[in-house]
Amino acid sequence: MTLMISTFILVLAAVISMFISQIFPKISVSYIAMIAGGIISFFPMMGDRSDSFSSELFIGLVVAPLLFFEGQATPLNSVGKEIRHIIQTAVILVVVCMIVSGFGVALVGGIALPLAFILAAVATPTDATAMDSVTNGLKVPQNEGTFLKMESLFNDATGIILLNMAILWYVNGYINYGETLIDFLISAVGGVLFGFAVAWVMVMFRQILMRTSYNSLNAQMFLYVMTPFVLYFFSEQIHVSGIIAVVCAGLVHNAEAQRSKLLNASQIHLGFDLISLITEIFNSIVFVILGFMFVRIMETERLSLNSLNWVLIGFTIYVIDVLVRYIYGRIRLKFSNRSAWIFSLGGVHGAVTLALAYTLAEFHVKSGDFNLVLMAACVLIILSLLVPTFAFRFILDKDVTDEDADKELDKIRVEMVHRALAAVDKMYLPDRVKKSVKFDLMTQKQRTRARDFTRAWLEVVRHPEFTGPEKELEMRAFMNALSVERDYLDIISQSEVKYQNYVLQLYNEVLLAETLIIEPNTVAPEQEEKTED
Repeated sequence: MTLMISTFILVLAAVISMFISQIFPKISVSYIAMIAGGIISFFPMMGDRSDSFSSELFIGLVVAPLLFFEGQATPLNSVGKEIRHIIQTAVILVVVCMIVSGFGVALVGGIALPLAFILAAVATPTDATAMDSVTNGLKVPQNEGTFLKMESLFNDATGIILLNMAILWYVNGYINYGETLIDFLISAVGGVLFGFAVAWVMVMFRQILMRTSYNSLNAQMFLYVMTPFVLYFFSEQIHVSGIIAVVCAGLVHNAEAQRSKLLNASQIHLGFDLISLITEIFNSIVFVILGFMFVRIMETERLSLNSLNWVLIGFTIYVIDVLVRYIYGRIRLKFSNRSAWIFSLGGVHGAVTLALAYTLAEFHVKSGDFNLVLMAACVLIILSLLVPTFAFRFILDKDVTDEDADKELDKIRVEMVHRALAAVDKMYLPDRVKKSVKFDLMTQKQRTRARDFTRAWLEVVRHPEFTGPEKELEMRAFMNALSVERDYLDIISQSEVKYQNYVLQLYNEVLLAETLIIEPNTVAPEQEEKTED
């Protein structure tokens, strides 16, 4: 029961953070979620949750589905084009950063090389979600953004493998380079093959079902949502990279969605809505957990550390990583000075880094060393979030903020509704049908009050339902009005290029409204007369 309550509190904190972010649009929801996580860490029923934190479950239940959906948002052919860059950033750059950071930390922090390389390995994964939180309201150039996204999709697996190597060095006292290389190849290549194979089987199975009378929308959605969870844990059971497997599976599903949009439109649309829902909730949960763990670690571990060496180590790792990424970007990736800084500062660390640090609890690592890794990881994550948040304000160009877009869209929305109302006024309709249609259209402006809704609700309760002919007239009135709205938005989307994406979102809302209005089961007039007889 305690686990159920604590899980509910985490989810509730994530949802509340999303609401608060709407009140303070200039503050990223990630930071709000971290603050919320820190607050709930003081709740009595949450007090001992950090001791039972399972990095494996966290990666499998939260990180894996996020990477799966992130992979699905990435065209498979673009990954093929960027394969050379993926190897350069997700493999070669990771190894270079680990080597330089390992020796640097050992020198500055005065710790043994095996522990220093454990710290360096923990610092290798970057987080695309955390990157989004530090670029809120800013434009990330497409080229640099693609590099960062591809890197974050695949470097988690490299980091995990290198961490296992460093742990074995720490435990056994030596490095087995041959075994490490073989493990890497088996894990990476096996993850790719297993991910593609299972995803292709799932896709074909679902595609065959969609073309038969046995298709069930709800069952299909369940299979789809469960795919990343099942795939990750099966991959880990056969000792291949579950992270790479779910990313590859997501890429396969991207191609499926492109070629199935009109096969079963309602199913594909529901899938997109589920992705949006799960991604937004899970992203917020990640930062709630991050904030929660920060506070709990600071509170429980501070007494066991005799110095602030962990601050120095965390700072050293961050500085070395940024400099190595900058130099690598300039020399190897041929970036300009500005692009190299964007790439270097864009290597933001998040919850995966903390989860990797917690995996040490499963091995024979000394308590003091374990605490050192946790605290240094916290410093690294905080620096990687705060530094680019301020630095990018001077490096990146400003994007259209949601606040500015809302003001412009409000004007467009009002004019759109006025045109629809004018079209309804020109139609011959019974008074109560026209009144009902105009009220529903007015709600699109999002300016009606709760009092207006209550009055309309009471009117629906008090008066009889529309007859068959009235329902059909209502439906056709809506179709005519919404058609006028779409024509207007089509013109605006071509003239307001700056706000084009936002206008197209509004266009999508109108299309969705039309699907709610069209009722195939509307009673035809002659059918109603027969019913009355």
